[in-house]
Amino acid sequence: MLIKARTLTGYKLQSLDGEIGKVKDFYFDDRDWMVRYLVADTGEWLVGRQVLISPHSLAGVDREQESITVKLTKIEIEHSPSLNRDKPVSRQFEQEYAVFFGSPMYWGFPHDPGPRAESREPAKKQSDPDLRSTSAVSGHHVEASDGEIGHVEDFLIDDQTWAIRYLIVDTRDWLPGRRVLISPKWIGRVSWSKKQVVVGLTREAIQRAPEYTDVAPLTRDLEIALHRHYNRPTYWPADLGGSEDSELAKELLAHRRF
Repeated sequence: MLIKARTLTGYKLQSLDGEIGKVKDFYFDDRDWMVRYLVADTGEWLVGRQVLISPHSLAGVDREQESITVKLTKIEIEHSPSLNRDKPVSRQFEQEYAVFFGSPMYWGFPHDPGPRAESREPAKKQSDPDLRSTSAVSGHHVEASDGEIGHVEDFLIDDQTWAIRYLIVDTRDWLPGRRVLISPKWIGRVSWSKKQVVVGLTREAIQRAPEYTDVAPLTRDLEIALHRHYNRPTYWPADLGGSEDSELAKELLAHRRF
């Protein structure tokens, strides 16, 4: 299921031998838009350290208990590679982290190239990570191909794969009271220095798109209506969940609201 990053923030982190803290933030790979680490707030337990938990070490999310199960012990976490709280996540740290926990390294393999970085962005060294914080990116301006539409309010994360499926965009200065969903795959380019995300969609298309609300969970039929509106392929296999010809999807598309 999809769940908002802000909803997950504050969830308890339960290790194999007790609670280790709460979710504070998320680091995602800005090339593939995948969450690579959960940032844990460990209180007074490991003072001065950034404690990162890879999704490979997670057993599941319990929404009723507002907790996430971590398949690690406190000793393993305490003795894992240390990262100063005020330091960025370096590729060297990630390599040491992956070796320590025996988790796969996500870089250096074929991947979705993702949105183009603006040409005036500083060139990255091959050793530089591509990690961004969801809390830091919240508030970035979002522009359509023909003008600004709003700002990033939140992210919808798949709690099974830990992929960011949508950016929740607040259009209050353009369409008061409305929020829309934008898939990372629809992003044309990003300027991290300008805090600007540009999507390959027109303002008119976005204005006519189904509206997002958090009153009810986002269902597969609702997602189908959204993808059909923009004539974009879905991220899930066609034979899994929902139907492009379902009556509900057609109704939602006709009313342009969900």
